[in-house]
Amino acid sequence: MSADHEEEGHGRWAKILTFIAGIGFVAGIILAILQSDISEIVFLISLAAGGVPVAISAVKSLFKRKLAISLLVTIAALGALYLGQIAEAAAVMFFFALAEAFEEFGESRSRRAVAALIEKSPKKARLKNGQEVDVDKVEINDIIEIRPGDMVPLDGVVVSGESSIDEATITGESVPKEKYKDELVYAGTVNQSGYLEIRVSKIAANSTLSKIVKLIEGAQKSRPEMQQFLDKFASYYIPIALILAVLVAVVPPLFFGQPFAEWFTRALILLVLACPDALVVSAPVAVAAAIGGASRRGVIVKGGRFLEVLSKTKAIAFDKTKTLTVGTPVVAEVITFNGASKEDVLADAAGLEKFSSHPLAAAIEAYAKSEGVEPHAMDKYKNVAGRGGIANCLVCDGKDHAIGNLEHIGSSAKASKEVIKEVERLESQGMTSILVSEGKVVIGLIGVTDELRPESKGVIAALKRLKVTPVMLTGDNKLAAKYVADQVGIKDVYGALLPEEKAGLIEKLQKKYGKVAMVGDGVNDAPSLARADVGIAMGGGGSDIAIETADVTLMNDAIGTIPYLMDVGQQTFRVVRQNVYGSLIVKGVILVAGALGLASLSVAVAVDAAMAILVVVNGLRLFGAGVKTFKQIKA
Repeated sequence: MSADHEEEGHGRWAKILTFIAGIGFVAGIILAILQSDISEIVFLISLAAGGVPVAISAVKSLFKRKLAISLLVTIAALGALYLGQIAEAAAVMFFFALAEAFEEFGESRSRRAVAALIEKSPKKARLKNGQEVDVDKVEINDIIEIRPGDMVPLDGVVVSGESSIDEATITGESVPKEKYKDELVYAGTVNQSGYLEIRVSKIAANSTLSKIVKLIEGAQKSRPEMQQFLDKFASYYIPIALILAVLVAVVPPLFFGQPFAEWFTRALILLVLACPDALVVSAPVAVAAAIGGASRRGVIVKGGRFLEVLSKTKAIAFDKTKTLTVGTPVVAEVITFNGASKEDVLADAAGLEKFSSHPLAAAIEAYAKSEGVEPHAMDKYKNVAGRGGIANCLVCDGKDHAIGNLEHIGSSAKASKEVIKEVERLESQGMTSILVSEGKVVIGLIGVTDELRPESKGVIAALKRLKVTPVMLTGDNKLAAKYVADQVGIKDVYGALLPEEKAGLIEKLQKKYGKVAMVGDGVNDAPSLARADVGIAMGGGGSDIAIETADVTLMNDAIGTIPYLMDVGQQTFRVVRQNVYGSLIVKGVILVAGALGLASLSVAVAVDAAMAILVVVNGLRLFGAGVKTFKQIKA
């Protein structure tokens, strides 16, 4: 039997015994109220059911030379039994077992999220010839079929067909994405309507879904600093509590003639209250809930310690292209000169750009089409690398028509002061200026810009409300960087940066603000993502190296989840602090009351168990943490 199956079987039996202990404890109370003679027998059954797994755990810890919380509980229950307080002994075991069950429930919710992803992972793939094979036997560049209703078995690129794909497993987005030729599809997503053929781009072990599973599993093993501190604290705290309990039980009767039974009871109360169960579970349950909730919204956090750092982060640096902007150039403005119409300029530009593969060419062609303008037919096209192109217009006046930057057009046509002034204006707004000439005359100027993400401005505003300072670090020119920064509300802007310069600026920001996060998508962002205290990668369209380097991955490419993520980090460790301080205060009050003889063992047990359960319930609320911020940005 595997370790996982053994753990699952142990957990199932623990739940059954806890249920029996609970039924027995409640039944015992009812029978005691009715003054039935069998109430003590029922309490003993409850004690045995709840106590066996706890006692076994205590013995195992002793064999490993560790003093566990279960040992304190076992001693307290045996002591209560020795004093003839059978109901209190049953209460000690039942409430501790109940608190343990709640802790297991909280942590298992996150494990079930991983199990669900693994379950969703397809096991078979259908090759183009109709043959079904195991996914781990499919190789890169194989063509596989995806029929309506099928789950996509492997990452790949559409080579034929179009369809709507439900990507909720990967991105957390409930709205299906339309997929066409040359677009990416991911393993674990569901084909809703059309027939697709895809060329496999990654083997099964390297698929996006496999990476998500590995990231979440790794996240569950990575513990925040506060949790490590609490675990270390418990390792010192438990032996000290045992020594104090022995002193309370022995010193007053031995040296001051006090009744042994009374001080032994007080020692037992101290032992019960000394159990730091609420303290120890305060961080893991909260962190597991927060990471589980984030993964459902397409945000993969690689460990609880990164959530803890995010809760302390005071500044966040953004790349510009494909982060604050869409990354796709669009035509923003068309200016005409020398009596030409907008249609003339666009027809010339679209006709010339048909010969070019430059991204700006595609933007101009798309804009002309959206405006209903037919491109002019051109021939004898000549490309001037990095500057533009020139051709003869077959439907115009036979003159050479040119398109390109000011330097290129200047060699074939004279740019007037008016044209130069407009070029300077567009560039001051962060646009790329493309001139169109006819013979020796400039007839138009097209301003192309990278479209701003619609949610970018709201994201920056939300971060400021969370008291996090946004900064821009980009390799684009300073004018373009400043223009986009002004649009979204970022004051600190650094442009024309090389990858190593970005990483160097991260260090300067860390000296100024303390903890700093970085958001990026490309290979050139990898050094700064690694240098930041928390690196956040745009996972949907981002490079593999950026995703591997980052500590957090946004699988839906939605920067609107960043304020949500910061909010989750802040809420998580606010809840952890509430749990820690709350349990310490309650334990302190009851401890004093018990030492003064004002609280019975049953009261101490009930309060301690209630506190442990409250800590777990409070932590589980974090499955829904940050939802308000998330909805505000999405709206």
